[in-house]
Amino acid sequence: MKAISVNNKFSEQFIPIELNNIIINELISAYNTLIDKTGKGKEFTGWIDTPKSILDSSLLYEVNEHIGSLKNKIDSVVVIGIGGSYLGAKAIIDALNYQHISNGIKIHYAGNDLNGINLSNLLNNLEREDYAVVVISKSGTTIEPAIAFRIIKEHIEKKYGTSEAANRIIAITDKEKGKLRETANQNNYKTFVIPDDVGGRFSVLTPVGLVPLAFAGIDINELVRGANDMAEICTKENDISKNPALQYAMTRYSLHALGFDVEILVNYLNQLNSLCEWWKQLFGESEGKDGKGLFPASTSFTTDLHSLGQFIQDGSKILFETILHIENIDKDVIIPKIENDFDGLNYLAGKSLHQINKIAEEATTQAHVDGGVPNITINIPQLNEYYLGQLIYMFEFACGIGGYMLDVNPFDQPGVEAYKKNMFKLLQY
Repeated sequence: MKAISVNNKFSEQFIPIELNNIIINELISAYNTLIDKTGKGKEFTGWIDTPKSILDSSLLYEVNEHIGSLKNKIDSVVVIGIGGSYLGAKAIIDALNYQHISNGIKIHYAGNDLNGINLSNLLNNLEREDYAVVVISKSGTTIEPAIAFRIIKEHIEKKYGTSEAANRIIAITDKEKGKLRETANQNNYKTFVIPDDVGGRFSVLTPVGLVPLAFAGIDINELVRGANDMAEICTKENDISKNPALQYAMTRYSLHALGFDVEILVNYLNQLNSLCEWWKQLFGESEGKDGKGLFPASTSFTTDLHSLGQFIQDGSKILFETILHIENIDKDVIIPKIENDFDGLNYLAGKSLHQINKIAEEATTQAHVDGGVPNITINIPQLNEYYLGQLIYMFEFACGIGGYMLDVNPFDQPGVEAYKKNMFKLLQY
């Protein structure tokens, strides 16, 4: 099968050749540091080998078997987690949800904010639904998911009784330690392990993402297979022209060096909005340190062309765009020919919306480039599990390289810990 690719045509014209020549040396150095696992945060680089290790294990079978045993008695699942504990799964579920409408399992999300209105509404919905719970936390003490689990645990136990509730709860947590592990052991919950050497925002291809995805009807075997095929390219191919992660990392770093400090991830299918949210966390938490890093933002076109389009075209030249280009889709609508042509659109008759959307993408890209906005295009052959697995892995690999090129630790998040410390102090913890 084809692999996703990166097209730098509309960004290279902004980058002097001599700058690229300098950056290539930094790029290859960062690449070697990542694959050799010798850099900052090296203890959290287990995600590099995750696809192959999962394919070589019984994990996928175990996940599918356990979830299959629950599906016949539930119609919804509550996924409790924050940040990397839910964003990756939500990204893929939203991207592919249109394919799985008949699956019948509704996915709710909780523990990703402190919004009492949302949680109250969810509890009301759960009164009318047969549900299970997937709670995801390494420690079990992160305040947003911990509060949500405390409240939902009480609800599910009252609704089904303690014993049946325990059968409906899956805990994804540390192998040995932490409050959630203790609770899971005490209540005999089914558990899956968050690997010690994989951080939250790199964990979508571990049980953190795979369990919710399997509930949603996503083919997790194909997802991991796609990721593994991309891992083969990323880890074994140091020819920049053949490695999309290297191409992407080099181009965005070069543009950043020229003063483009904001990267906007652009989609033309709003099913990809949640993928953009996952991407923002991945790059924002990984690179935004020590006064360094690109600011990650996102837009959904053509909708946002009628709001942010003016700024992107004519505003401050501080940003560049990375476009998620989907080559083929499997659902579309043809524009009909109407006898009285009341809206004057008969010239579009016979064309599909996807065809027009691609033309809008081409026209917008050219307009923005002409207006001084560099563009990178990531070509994705089709919107399915296999290619999303490739994309997830490519972004993760490019992110690791980008962090090392900036000389920061791509795998910690000290700024996040600072807000937690202040909040615990104010709550008199």
